Amino acid sequence: MRILFLHSNFPAQFRHIATALAKDPNNQVVFGTTRREGSLPGVHKVLYQESRAVHPETHHYVRPLEGAVLQGQAVYRMAQKLKAQGFVPDVVFGHSGWGPTLFIKDIFPQAKLLCYFEWFYHAHGSDADFDPTDPLDADNEIRIRVKNAPILLDLVSCDAGLAPTQWQRQQFPIELQSKIKVMHDGVDTSFFQPNPGAKLVLPSVGLDLSHVEEVVTYATRGMEPYRGFPQFMEAAALTQQRRPNCHVVVVGDDRVAYGKALPDGKTYKQLMLEKLPLDLSRLHFTGSLPYQQYLQVLQASSAHIYLTRPFVLSWSMLEAMATGCLVVGSSTAPVQEVIQDGKNGLLVDFFSPQAIAERVDEALDHPNRMASVRAKARRTIQTQYDLARLLPQHLQCLGEGFGKMCPT
Repeated sequence: MRILFLHSNFPAQFRHIATALAKDPNNQVVFGTTRREGSLPGVHKVLYQESRAVHPETHHYVRPLEGAVLQGQAVYRMAQKLKAQGFVPDVVFGHSGWGPTLFIKDIFPQAKLLCYFEWFYHAHGSDADFDPTDPLDADNEIRIRVKNAPILLDLVSCDAGLAPTQWQRQQFPIELQSKIKVMHDGVDTSFFQPNPGAKLVLPSVGLDLSHVEEVVTYATRGMEPYRGFPQFMEAAALTQQRRPNCHVVVVGDDRVAYGKALPDGKTYKQLMLEKLPLDLSRLHFTGSLPYQQYLQVLQASSAHIYLTRPFVLSWSMLEAMATGCLVVGSSTAPVQEVIQDGKNGLLVDFFSPQAIAERVDEALDHPNRMASVRAKARRTIQTQYDLARLLPQHLQCLGEGFGKMCPT
């Protein structure tokens, strides 16, 4: 089988399936991307680049669509070169929304097109109007509707789609949901597994918590309101005040991955450090970490905080659960799909740092009772989100030419 993966990042959600397909000598695997860094064994990476940036004078409602068209055009030109070299894919698997899959049916009309559908935007009822202190105006309501244009084009042209969770699939128009099957990318539970009694020592970042009994952890791509970073920091300050021997470890970059940056140019980390009475000797920012070191953070965690608006569910929460973390998670829809309060995690009001700190207290004060919650968290991932179970399903769907993909 010849398969073409498309994602502006590399290898993103396609790491495991591209690697597995490339192990079969009967397959030819090509990955189109804008990211120069990284490689996968047996996967031929091909770069594409937009011909220009989005014009600043373009109406701001339409800029995401123009960006998607430019990326789709760049992929089309890349595909023309592949075709001239004799590569015509049987299957194209691409991430929808940013544009790489827009024109695939025009250049490869016989190929089966599978789109990874991560999110469909709504002004009301999910992430955009979640925070009552940050109301939407009419301009942003209209802008959000137009943002779905490239996704809708993909929904019409694709043979089938995948969404990683039921919650994410439910965001799409009900009349088109039959094209989308729910199948998570999968968590490698053989890698993300508990290490009882583990102590956190990371020489590369100068962190030695081998003497510490209480370690509260938080992991994120960006320190931003979408992932509850301000509320987490307020809860961390309360926890430090209540528990003089507790240390807090934050994994992630000081940036905004989703949502709006602060208008004055400050980062949310800078804002919260200025605002809160924190003991910086017990607050540790590691930056992004290699997977092995990130795993060590999770394995040493006494309680792991995960907060999110009603938005895309992070891999990090599932990875933490697979590692046997005691997750204190926001009682928002994407989290509630996975965590049952008191059974495989603890749920809490997203907007209440006080409640978050109280649940952290509960987790740290009752380690014996929480042992069964940790065990059930890992079991949840093993039974529902395990890569070892899901990867063969992904491969089977591709091998069967999507015949069993729809309806879900």
